[in-house]
Amino acid sequence: MRLLLYNLRYGSGTGTRFHLPFPMAGYLLPTRRKFRPIIEFIRSCRPDVLCLVEVDHGSLLRCSRRSQVAALSHELGLWSHVRTKYRPGSLADTLPMLGKQANAILTRECPRSCAHHYLKRGMKRLVLSVELAEVRVFLVHLAIRRKVRDDQLRELAQLVRHAEGPVIVAGDFNIFDGDAELKPFLHATGLRNASPGGQPSWPSWAPRHQLDFILHSQELEVTGFKVPTVRFSDHYPVLCDFRFRGK
Repeated sequence: MRLLLYNLRYGSGTGTRFHLPFPMAGYLLPTRRKFRPIIEFIRSCRPDVLCLVEVDHGSLLRCSRRSQVAALSHELGLWSHVRTKYRPGSLADTLPMLGKQANAILTRECPRSCAHHYLKRGMKRLVLSVELAEVRVFLVHLAIRRKVRDDQLRELAQLVRHAEGPVIVAGDFNIFDGDAELKPFLHATGLRNASPGGQPSWPSWAPRHQLDFILHSQELEVTGFKVPTVRFSDHYPVLCDFRFRGK
Protein backbone atom coordinates (compact mmCIF):
# COMPACT_ATOMS: atom_id res chain seq x y z
CA MET A 1 0.00 0.00 0.00
CA ARG A 2 1.34 3.42 -0.95
CA LEU A 3 0.44 6.54 1.03
CA LEU A 4 1.17 10.10 -0.09
CA LEU A 5 0.95 12.92 2.46
CA TYR A 6 1.04 16.49 1.15
CA ASN A 7 0.37 19.91 2.68
CA LEU A 8 -0.70 21.77 -0.47
CA ARG A 9 -0.85 25.32 0.89
CA TYR A 10 -4.20 25.50 -0.98
CA GLY A 11 -2.35 25.30 -4.29
CA SER A 12 -1.16 28.89 -3.84
CA GLY A 13 2.47 28.15 -4.76
CA THR A 14 5.78 29.47 -3.47
CA GLY A 15 8.55 31.91 -4.39
CA THR A 16 8.80 35.70 -4.38
CA ARG A 17 5.64 36.11 -6.46
CA PHE A 18 3.66 34.62 -3.60
CA HIS A 19 4.30 37.85 -1.65
CA LEU A 20 3.42 40.28 -4.46
CA PRO A 21 1.93 42.88 -4.51
CA PHE A 22 1.85 42.51 -0.69
CA PRO A 23 2.94 39.83 1.86
CA MET A 24 0.92 36.59 1.64
CA ALA A 25 -0.98 37.89 -1.41
CA GLY A 26 -0.67 34.43 -2.95
CA TYR A 27 -3.39 33.12 -0.64
CA LEU A 28 -5.90 35.40 -2.40
CA LEU A 29 -4.93 34.72 -6.02
CA PRO A 30 -6.42 32.14 -8.43
CA THR A 31 -4.77 28.73 -8.24
CA ARG A 32 -6.15 26.90 -11.28
CA ARG A 33 -2.94 27.05 -13.36
CA LYS A 34 -0.77 26.21 -10.34
CA PHE A 35 -2.92 23.21 -9.44
CA ARG A 36 -2.49 21.34 -12.73
CA PRO A 37 1.19 20.40 -12.01
CA ILE A 38 0.11 19.21 -8.56
CA ILE A 39 -2.47 16.87 -10.10
CA GLU A 40 0.12 15.47 -12.50
CA PHE A 41 2.67 14.98 -9.73
CA ILE A 42 0.16 13.10 -7.59
CA ARG A 43 -0.85 11.01 -10.60
CA SER A 44 2.81 10.04 -11.13
CA CYS A 45 3.07 8.81 -7.51
CA ARG A 46 0.09 6.43 -7.96
CA PRO A 47 -0.97 6.53 -4.28
CA ASP A 48 -3.46 4.09 -2.82
CA VAL A 49 -4.14 6.59 -0.04
CA LEU A 50 -3.75 10.35 -0.52
CA CYS A 51 -3.73 12.54 2.61
CA LEU A 52 -4.06 16.25 1.85
CA VAL A 53 -3.56 19.08 4.33
CA GLU A 54 -4.49 22.66 3.39
CA VAL A 55 -6.63 21.91 0.35
CA ASP A 56 -9.27 24.32 -0.99
CA HIS A 57 -12.81 22.93 -1.03
CA GLY A 58 -14.29 25.60 -3.31
CA SER A 59 -13.49 29.18 -2.27
CA LEU A 60 -14.50 31.99 -4.63
CA LEU A 61 -11.21 33.90 -5.02
CA ARG A 62 -8.78 30.98 -5.22
CA CYS A 63 -10.86 28.37 -6.99
CA SER A 64 -13.98 30.05 -8.44
CA ARG A 65 -15.99 27.74 -6.17
CA ARG A 66 -14.42 24.62 -7.74
CA SER A 67 -13.20 22.13 -5.14
CA GLN A 68 -9.59 20.97 -5.52
CA VAL A 69 -10.62 17.71 -3.84
CA ALA A 70 -13.37 17.12 -6.39
CA ALA A 71 -10.91 17.78 -9.23
CA LEU A 72 -8.42 15.25 -7.85
CA SER A 73 -11.13 12.69 -7.18
CA HIS A 74 -12.46 13.00 -10.72
CA GLU A 75 -9.12 12.98 -12.53
CA LEU A 76 -7.47 10.22 -10.50
CA GLY A 77 -10.51 8.04 -9.89
CA LEU A 78 -10.31 8.21 -6.10
CA TRP A 79 -12.91 8.17 -3.34
CA SER A 80 -12.77 11.30 -1.19
CA HIS A 81 -13.55 12.28 2.39
CA VAL A 82 -13.17 16.03 3.06
CA ARG A 83 -14.12 18.45 5.83
CA THR A 84 -13.37 22.07 6.70
CA LYS A 85 -10.59 22.12 9.26
CA TYR A 86 -12.27 24.63 11.60
CA ARG A 87 -14.94 23.80 14.16
CA PRO A 88 -18.48 24.27 12.77
CA GLY A 89 -19.92 27.59 13.88
CA SER A 90 -16.54 29.09 14.76
CA LEU A 91 -15.53 32.49 13.36
CA ALA A 92 -13.05 30.92 10.93
CA ASP A 93 -15.72 28.53 9.67
CA THR A 94 -18.11 31.37 8.82
CA LEU A 95 -15.63 33.51 6.85
CA PRO A 96 -15.93 33.11 3.04
CA MET A 97 -12.38 31.91 2.31
CA LEU A 98 -11.39 30.28 5.60
CA GLY A 99 -14.61 28.30 5.60
CA LYS A 100 -13.41 26.46 2.48
CA GLN A 101 -9.97 25.58 3.88
CA ALA A 102 -10.03 21.85 4.38
CA ASN A 103 -8.18 18.57 4.82
CA ALA A 104 -9.01 15.45 2.83
CA ILE A 105 -8.30 11.73 2.53
CA LEU A 106 -8.68 10.17 -0.91
CA THR A 107 -8.47 6.41 -1.46
CA ARG A 108 -8.31 4.01 -4.38
CA GLU A 109 -10.26 1.42 -2.39
CA CYS A 110 -13.87 2.15 -1.48
CA PRO A 111 -13.81 2.91 2.30
CA ARG A 112 -15.81 0.81 4.69
CA SER A 113 -16.56 3.96 6.69
CA CYS A 114 -15.52 7.60 7.01
CA ALA A 115 -15.63 9.78 10.11
CA HIS A 116 -14.45 13.12 11.44
CA HIS A 117 -13.84 14.57 14.88
CA TYR A 118 -13.07 18.07 16.13
CA LEU A 119 -10.56 18.23 18.98
CA LYS A 120 -11.43 20.28 22.05
CA ARG A 121 -8.62 22.83 21.69
CA GLY A 122 -6.96 24.80 18.92
CA MET A 123 -8.03 26.69 15.82
CA LYS A 124 -7.05 23.80 13.52
CA ARG A 125 -8.71 20.86 15.27
CA LEU A 126 -10.06 18.52 12.60
CA VAL A 127 -9.29 14.79 12.70
CA LEU A 128 -10.36 12.84 9.61
CA SER A 129 -10.48 9.06 9.58
CA VAL A 130 -11.15 6.46 6.89
CA GLU A 131 -11.58 2.74 7.52
CA LEU A 132 -10.27 0.54 4.73
CA ALA A 133 -10.35 -3.26 4.54
CA GLU A 134 -7.09 -3.74 6.44
CA VAL A 135 -6.17 -0.39 8.01
CA ARG A 136 -7.68 2.78 9.48
CA VAL A 137 -6.08 6.07 8.40
CA PHE A 138 -6.22 9.26 10.50
CA LEU A 139 -5.27 12.71 9.13
CA VAL A 140 -4.48 15.73 11.32
CA HIS A 141 -3.15 19.28 11.16
CA LEU A 142 -2.11 20.24 14.66
CA ALA A 143 -1.77 23.58 16.42
CA ILE A 144 1.25 25.88 16.25
CA ARG A 145 1.32 26.47 20.02
CA ARG A 146 3.10 23.70 21.96
CA LYS A 147 0.76 23.68 24.95
CA VAL A 148 -2.34 23.37 22.75
CA ARG A 149 -0.63 20.75 20.61
CA ASP A 150 0.18 18.65 23.68
CA ASP A 151 -3.51 18.61 24.61
CA GLN A 152 -4.43 17.69 21.03
CA LEU A 153 -1.97 14.80 21.00
CA ARG A 154 -3.38 13.41 24.25
CA GLU A 155 -6.91 13.51 22.84
CA LEU A 156 -5.73 12.05 19.54
CA ALA A 157 -4.06 9.18 21.41
CA GLN A 158 -7.44 8.24 22.89
CA LEU A 159 -9.01 8.14 19.42
CA VAL A 160 -6.19 5.95 18.12
CA ARG A 161 -6.36 3.53 21.06
CA HIS A 162 -10.07 2.98 20.46
CA ALA A 163 -9.52 2.10 16.79
CA GLU A 164 -9.58 -1.57 15.90
CA GLY A 165 -6.83 -3.14 13.79
CA PRO A 166 -3.76 -1.52 12.20
CA VAL A 167 -3.62 2.27 12.21
CA ILE A 168 -1.81 5.00 10.28
CA VAL A 169 -1.73 8.58 11.58
CA ALA A 170 -0.51 11.13 9.04
CA GLY A 171 -0.43 14.89 8.93
CA ASP A 172 1.26 18.21 9.55
CA PHE A 173 2.14 18.06 13.25
CA ASN A 174 3.75 21.55 13.35
CA ILE A 175 6.59 20.24 15.52
CA PHE A 176 9.56 22.61 15.11
CA ASP A 177 11.79 21.36 17.93
CA GLY A 178 12.34 17.76 16.87
CA ASP A 179 10.37 14.53 17.16
CA ALA A 180 11.18 14.08 20.88
CA GLU A 181 7.88 15.86 21.46
CA LEU A 182 6.12 12.85 19.95
CA LYS A 183 7.52 10.30 22.41
CA PRO A 184 4.58 10.43 24.86
CA PHE A 185 2.13 10.01 21.97
CA LEU A 186 4.08 7.11 20.46
CA HIS A 187 4.36 5.45 23.88
CA ALA A 188 0.62 5.83 24.49
CA THR A 189 -0.39 4.43 21.09
CA GLY A 190 2.40 2.00 20.21
CA LEU A 191 2.85 3.71 16.83
CA ARG A 192 6.17 4.10 15.02
CA ASN A 193 7.61 6.91 12.94
CA ALA A 194 7.89 5.79 9.29
CA SER A 195 10.73 8.22 8.54
CA PRO A 196 14.07 6.43 8.92
CA GLY A 197 16.06 9.55 9.77
CA GLY A 198 13.61 12.31 10.50
CA GLN A 199 13.87 13.73 6.98
CA PRO A 200 12.85 17.41 6.91
CA SER A 201 9.87 18.51 4.82
CA TRP A 202 9.62 22.27 5.56
CA PRO A 203 10.26 24.81 4.16
CA SER A 204 10.57 23.40 0.65
CA TRP A 205 13.14 26.02 -0.44
CA ALA A 206 15.52 25.11 2.43
CA PRO A 207 14.15 22.11 4.40
CA ARG A 208 15.21 21.97 8.04
CA HIS A 209 12.15 20.77 10.00
CA GLN A 210 10.22 17.51 9.91
CA LEU A 211 6.69 18.83 10.25
CA ASP A 212 4.96 16.16 8.18
CA PHE A 213 4.78 12.76 9.86
CA ILE A 214 3.48 9.32 8.95
CA LEU A 215 3.08 7.10 12.02
CA HIS A 216 2.00 3.47 11.85
CA SER A 217 1.09 0.38 13.87
CA GLN A 218 3.57 -2.44 14.36
CA GLU A 219 1.47 -4.68 12.09
CA LEU A 220 2.67 -2.54 9.18
CA GLU A 221 6.20 -2.66 7.78
CA VAL A 222 7.70 0.26 5.86
CA THR A 223 9.17 -0.94 2.57
CA GLY A 224 9.94 2.47 1.08
CA PHE A 225 10.08 6.05 2.27
CA LYS A 226 10.78 9.17 0.22
CA VAL A 227 10.48 12.94 0.48
CA PRO A 228 10.17 14.09 -3.16
CA THR A 229 11.88 17.44 -3.74
CA VAL A 230 9.07 19.21 -5.57
CA ARG A 231 8.19 22.82 -4.78
CA PHE A 232 4.52 23.21 -5.51
CA SER A 233 3.99 24.17 -1.85
CA ASP A 234 5.99 25.41 1.13
CA HIS A 235 6.04 21.74 2.25
CA TYR A 236 7.63 18.77 0.55
CA PRO A 237 5.31 15.78 0.08
CA VAL A 238 6.02 12.53 1.94
CA LEU A 239 5.66 9.18 0.19
CA CYS A 240 5.57 5.89 2.08
CA ASP A 241 5.11 2.26 1.01
CA PHE A 242 3.76 -0.31 3.48
CA ARG A 243 3.17 -4.01 3.58
CA PHE A 244 1.37 -6.02 6.22
CA ARG A 245 3.68 -8.21 8.27
CA GLY A 246 3.25 -11.91 7.52
CA LYS A 247 1.81 -11.28 4.05
